Amino acid sequence: MRRTVQEFRKAKGARLVYVTAYDYPTARLAEEAGVDAILVGDSLGMVVLGYESTVPVTLEEVLHHTKAARRGAPNTFLVADLPYLSYATLDRALQAAERLLKEGGADAVKLEGGKEVAEVVRGLTRAGVPVMGHVGLTPQTASALGGYRVQGKDLDSARRILEDALALEEAGVYGLVLELVPTPLARLVTERVSVHTVGIGAGPFTDAQVLVFHDLVGLFEGFKPRFVKRYLEAAPLFRQALARYAEEVRSGAFPDEAHSFGMEEEVLKRLYGA
Repeated sequence: MRRTVQEFRKAKGARLVYVTAYDYPTARLAEEAGVDAILVGDSLGMVVLGYESTVPVTLEEVLHHTKAARRGAPNTFLVADLPYLSYATLDRALQAAERLLKEGGADAVKLEGGKEVAEVVRGLTRAGVPVMGHVGLTPQTASALGGYRVQGKDLDSARRILEDALALEEAGVYGLVLELVPTPLARLVTERVSVHTVGIGAGPFTDAQVLVFHDLVGLFEGFKPRFVKRYLEAAPLFRQALARYAEEVRSGAFPDEAHSFGMEEEVLKRLYGA
């Protein structure tokens, strides 16, 4: 049974499990594993599409992957990212959210930023769009934050993250991602806001955790953030399988009789006779 937005609104202290998924097979695996929510993040740009950042990701690409994930996980709550600049204005945000919810089958959308996006969040929620916020490290604007590094370590930046979280709560988000912030700050934010928090590199005291699928199973080898725990090293296994396949094809070992199909001898004789 798919969880509702109302259930997530009340999920303080629930220790929910989020994971990213960008296609049918990984979303299906996530649902079968019993995760609480799937995020079709614009991280797909880096781990699936090979971009250097999330900035080039388009709405069409997020929509395409959201549709695939929904087909793989029809019974799991699904959140889709609004890509870079798709929510620069409320009108653009409404158009993007409409497509992700109506065409993509998403249950909610997520956007990055704090007080500067609060009015957009307010407009979306007034229109009935469930919105998840995202503060701390915001990958779409990481270059302006000094790169992919922990945010909120000094008083001013920590205060700003707390104020951003409270502004988003007031604007109507149903949940809040805290990315790459110190554990004590994530704990304070979680205590101060009434909506559930989802940590990624934010320590153990948030109400939920999220990891990128390709990180936790070891499929993405571009870099490994400190906060990622690998539960599997899949990339070497995939390479070994591909290498064995190539070797057997070149040696003639594959396909063999067990992986081929025959036909009746009489039919074959008549075919050759013809």
